[in-house]
Amino acid sequence: MSRTTEPVLVIVPGLRDHVEEHWQTLLANRLAEAGRTVRTVPPLTQNQLSREARVAALDKVIAEIAGPVVLVAHSAGVITTVHWAQWHETQVQGALLVTPPDFEKPLPEGYPTPEALDEHGWTPVPRSPLPFPTIVAASSNDPLSSVERVAELSRDWGGRLVELGEVGHLNPASGYGPWPRAEELLRELEVEIDIELD
Repeated sequence: MSRTTEPVLVIVPGLRDHVEEHWQTLLANRLAEAGRTVRTVPPLTQNQLSREARVAALDKVIAEIAGPVVLVAHSAGVITTVHWAQWHETQVQGALLVTPPDFEKPLPEGYPTPEALDEHGWTPVPRSPLPFPTIVAASSNDPLSSVERVAELSRDWGGRLVELGEVGHLNPASGYGPWPRAEELLRELEVEIDIELD
């Protein structure tokens, strides 16, 4: 049987949290104006690098929602999501996971070191299949991960890989801003969810 209730969209930002000109923020605003219910995981006021704190913040937002949920995660928000999914079974029906970073290799200058990420609980990154349909979007020139690594993660998570081409890390530093493809991918994901629920 198909869904009768439109899922709440939960935006899961990366380590830089809420950025006004980020595509996730713009997407949340646009969809809310169109009548969708959208929640964003709020920024941490302490322990910003703590994986445990970020998973708890995501869990708190989901726990406050009565109906079905679709997650929209970017960067470290993807890793937060897969860590969360290892321990929680709730009403999440699907996830759009965009440009996950490779936290098991050194990142560019200005990002946490592998040692800091390990110390704060981010690694190893879970590789178990996720319990809901997933689209994993990969960039071919992401400075935080190779497309091959993202393809490997997507396969392990049971996701459907979508290669975006050269979009960098799909953040304001890469020129995004508005990213209309997000809405297309969300529509595709929600079709997949409906098919799975039939």
